[in-house]
Amino acid sequence: PKTLPMAHEPMLLLAVTELVANSAAFTYFTAGALRRNFSSDMLPRQFPFQLRTKSMEAFSPQLQEHYPDQPVELHLWARRQPLLSCHPDALHGTLFSSAEAFVVLPNATRVPIFLLNIDANVTGKPTITRNRLGGTVRLTGLVPDPELALPVPQVKRLETLLKFGLWLFGVPRANSESCPRLSP
Repeated sequence: PKTLPMAHEPMLLLAVTELVANSAAFTYFTAGALRRNFSSDMLPRQFPFQLRTKSMEAFSPQLQEHYPDQPVELHLWARRQPLLSCHPDALHGTLFSSAEAFVVLPNATRVPIFLLNIDANVTGKPTITRNRLGGTVRLTGLVPDPELALPVPQVKRLETLLKFGLWLFGVPRANSESCPRLSP
C-alpha cells in the first residue's frame, strides 16, 4: 500500500491500482470486447498492404495459385486476459493474442490460411499537456508462439510484417486517440 502525498498546492493526483487495471482487463476480455476483424474493404486503397491473396504471395505462393486475387479477412482476438502491472512511471501490460486469416470465396465461404498466436508487451505512460490528460503507448516486444505450426511457409516474413504494421499503425493510432480535457 502506498500513502498518497499531501497537497500543498492545487494538483491532480491520479492513482490506479493493479486490481483496478486487471479488473477492467478481465471485464473487457470476458465481454468479448478484445476482438477485431479486418476485411479488405476496411483499408484505404493507398494502404501499402492490401488484404488480398495477391498481396500475400510473398508469404505463400501457393495461396495465389489456389485462390487468385481473392479478398482476405484477418481476425484478431485476445486468447487470454491481458495482464497489467502498475509502476510509478507507467502501466505495463502483456497481451496474449491470436491472428487468423481467411480467404473469402465469391460464395462468402471462408477458407482458413493461417493461425498465429502473438504475445506482445506494451508500456503506457500518462502525460499532461496544458489542460489535456493523455498518454503514450510503446510496444516493447512481440513474441510469436513457437509451438504453433503454420501452413504459411514464410512465417518469418509474416511476423516481420505484423511487427511493422503494429509499429507503423497500431502504436501511433493508440497514441493519437483523443484525450479528455481537464477542468480548471
